[in-house]
Amino acid sequence: QVQLVESGGGLVQTGGSLRLSCVASGRTSSSAAMGWFRQAPGKEREPVAAMTRSGDSIWYASFVRGRFTISVDNARNTVYLQMNSLKPEDTAVYYCAARDSPELHILGTAYDYWGQGTQVTVSS
Repeated sequence: QVQLVESGGGLVQTGGSLRLSCVASGRTSSSAAMGWFRQAPGKEREPVAAMTRSGDSIWYASFVRGRFTISVDNARNTVYLQMNSLKPEDTAVYYCAARDSPELHILGTAYDYWGQGTQVTVSS
Protein backbone atom coordinates (compact mmCIF):
# COMPACT_ATOMS: atom_id res chain seq x y z
CA GLN A 1 0.00 0.00 0.00
CA VAL A 2 0.99 3.57 -0.63
CA GLN A 3 -0.30 6.52 1.36
CA LEU A 4 -0.40 9.97 -0.21
CA VAL A 5 -0.74 13.25 1.66
CA GLU A 6 -1.15 16.53 -0.20
CA SER A 7 -0.44 20.00 1.12
CA GLY A 8 0.08 23.51 -0.17
CA GLY A 9 -3.43 24.50 -1.18
CA GLY A 10 -4.98 27.78 -0.18
CA LEU A 11 -6.51 31.03 -1.30
CA VAL A 12 -4.65 33.11 -3.87
CA GLN A 13 -5.51 36.02 -6.15
CA THR A 14 -5.68 35.78 -9.91
CA GLY A 15 -2.17 35.67 -11.31
CA GLY A 16 -0.70 34.28 -8.13
CA SER A 17 1.21 31.06 -7.53
CA LEU A 18 0.98 28.01 -5.31
CA ARG A 19 3.07 24.90 -4.99
CA LEU A 20 1.32 21.69 -4.08
CA SER A 21 3.24 18.85 -2.48
CA CYS A 22 2.35 15.19 -2.23
CA VAL A 23 4.36 12.99 0.10
CA ALA A 24 4.21 9.25 -0.48
CA SER A 25 4.77 6.70 2.27
CA GLY A 26 4.50 2.96 2.54
CA ARG A 27 5.48 0.85 -0.45
CA THR A 28 6.72 3.84 -2.38
CA SER A 29 8.87 1.69 -4.62
CA SER A 30 5.67 0.42 -6.17
CA SER A 31 4.38 3.84 -7.19
CA ALA A 32 5.95 4.12 -10.58
CA ALA A 33 3.85 6.93 -12.06
CA MET A 34 2.28 9.95 -10.39
CA GLY A 35 -0.46 12.33 -11.36
CA TRP A 36 -2.36 15.38 -10.25
CA PHE A 37 -6.10 15.63 -10.79
CA ARG A 38 -8.64 18.23 -9.84
CA GLN A 39 -12.35 18.42 -9.27
CA ALA A 40 -14.33 21.64 -9.22
CA PRO A 41 -17.81 21.86 -7.66
CA GLY A 42 -20.38 20.33 -9.96
CA LYS A 43 -17.77 19.09 -12.39
CA GLU A 44 -16.12 15.77 -13.06
CA ARG A 45 -12.61 15.04 -11.92
CA GLU A 46 -10.07 15.86 -14.60
CA PRO A 47 -6.38 15.14 -15.07
CA VAL A 48 -4.01 18.07 -14.70
CA ALA A 49 -0.52 16.62 -15.05
CA ALA A 50 1.23 13.28 -14.83
CA MET A 51 4.72 11.92 -14.95
CA THR A 52 6.73 8.78 -14.47
CA ARG A 53 8.97 8.79 -11.42
CA SER A 54 11.95 8.46 -13.71
CA GLY A 55 10.94 11.74 -15.31
CA ASP A 56 11.18 10.39 -18.85
CA SER A 57 7.50 10.96 -19.58
CA ILE A 58 5.47 14.02 -18.62
CA TRP A 59 1.99 15.07 -19.67
CA TYR A 60 0.03 18.27 -19.10
CA ALA A 61 -3.58 19.15 -19.75
CA SER A 62 -3.83 21.82 -22.42
CA PHE A 63 -5.45 24.26 -20.01
CA VAL A 64 -2.40 24.27 -17.69
CA ARG A 65 0.41 23.82 -20.15
CA GLY A 66 2.91 26.63 -19.73
CA ARG A 67 1.54 27.59 -16.32
CA PHE A 68 1.91 24.44 -14.20
CA THR A 69 4.96 22.24 -13.69
CA ILE A 70 4.98 18.73 -12.24
CA SER A 71 8.18 17.42 -10.71
CA VAL A 72 9.31 14.67 -8.39
CA ASP A 73 11.95 14.37 -5.69
CA ASN A 74 12.50 10.65 -5.38
CA ALA A 75 14.80 11.03 -2.38
CA ARG A 76 11.91 12.64 -0.50
CA ASN A 77 9.18 10.52 -2.11
CA THR A 78 7.46 13.78 -2.98
CA VAL A 79 5.77 14.99 -6.13
CA TYR A 80 5.12 18.68 -6.66
CA LEU A 81 2.79 20.77 -8.75
CA GLN A 82 4.02 24.30 -9.22
CA MET A 83 1.09 26.44 -10.31
CA ASN A 84 1.74 29.90 -11.74
CA SER A 85 -0.53 32.49 -13.35
CA LEU A 86 -3.51 31.04 -11.56
CA LYS A 87 -6.99 31.79 -12.83
CA PRO A 88 -10.38 31.61 -11.08
CA GLU A 89 -11.22 28.58 -13.24
CA ASP A 90 -8.34 26.73 -11.56
CA THR A 91 -10.37 26.69 -8.34
CA ALA A 92 -10.85 23.05 -7.35
CA VAL A 93 -9.82 20.33 -4.97
CA TYR A 94 -6.52 18.97 -6.21
CA TYR A 95 -5.70 15.32 -5.73
CA CYS A 96 -2.42 13.48 -5.96
CA ALA A 97 -2.49 9.93 -7.32
CA ALA A 98 -0.03 7.12 -7.86
CA ARG A 99 -0.12 3.92 -9.83
CA ASP A 100 1.92 0.75 -9.68
CA SER A 101 2.44 0.56 -13.42
CA PRO A 102 5.47 2.45 -14.74
CA GLU A 103 3.46 3.70 -17.70
CA LEU A 104 2.19 7.24 -17.64
CA HIS A 105 -1.60 7.46 -17.71
CA ILE A 106 -4.15 10.25 -17.55
CA LEU A 107 -7.29 8.31 -16.68
CA GLY A 108 -8.12 8.44 -13.00
CA THR A 109 -9.30 4.85 -13.06
CA ALA A 110 -5.77 3.77 -13.93
CA TYR A 111 -4.44 5.00 -10.59
CA ASP A 112 -4.21 2.76 -7.56
CA TYR A 113 -3.65 5.24 -4.73
CA TRP A 114 -5.14 8.64 -3.95
CA GLY A 115 -4.56 11.41 -1.48
CA GLN A 116 -7.30 13.20 0.41
CA GLY A 117 -7.10 16.34 -1.69
CA THR A 118 -6.18 19.95 -1.03
CA GLN A 119 -8.38 22.94 -1.81
CA VAL A 120 -7.13 25.61 -4.19
CA THR A 121 -9.20 28.76 -4.46
CA VAL A 122 -8.33 31.55 -6.88
CA SER A 123 -10.13 34.82 -6.32
CA SER A 124 -10.87 37.23 -9.15
